[in-house]
Amino acid sequence: MEPLAAFEAARKRAPRARLVLVGDGPSRRELQSRCPDAILAGTRRGEDLAAYYASGDMFLFPSLTETYGNVTVEALASGLAAIAYNYAAAAAHIRHGHNGLLADFDNTAEFAALAAELVTNMSRIRTLGARARLDIAAHDWGRVVQQLESVLEVAAGTGGGRFYGSSGSRRTRTPMPQST
Repeated sequence: MEPLAAFEAARKRAPRARLVLVGDGPSRRELQSRCPDAILAGTRRGEDLAAYYASGDMFLFPSLTETYGNVTVEALASGLAAIAYNYAAAAAHIRHGHNGLLADFDNTAEFAALAAELVTNMSRIRTLGARARLDIAAHDWGRVVQQLESVLEVAAGTGGGRFYGSSGSRRTRTPMPQST
């Protein structure tokens, strides 16, 4: 995605909006020249990174190549209203309209429209962010280990076929058929 399209659409609706880019890479100079008012914070870690998340309102994640996407989980845990593509970690953790917003994969126009619509609704930003924080808080290591154990038991044919889905509800899954 053209990384600035969503911000440009949002800024047309909310001229006081500010863009903060955390991270670094080969596009830094181009981004800085195209958006001189943006804050390019570079690479941040630990509490310094957490402070950047904590100071934001919205998290725009236009990646089409991410795998797990730690940044998505970090943004949700920080209580940010996240907009991402319905893909990978975002699809696993964001429930559209409940704790964030999802655009169809590679639909840049929809992604930009979601950002432009959300930026003018601070009440919705706060509601999505609060729900995001609560939802992601349930994803602790104990739960992750339970999910892995259940999947392994099903694969080995030794488990009861129960696992925890991304919504946190316990679901029954039919065990895989055994070859004879």
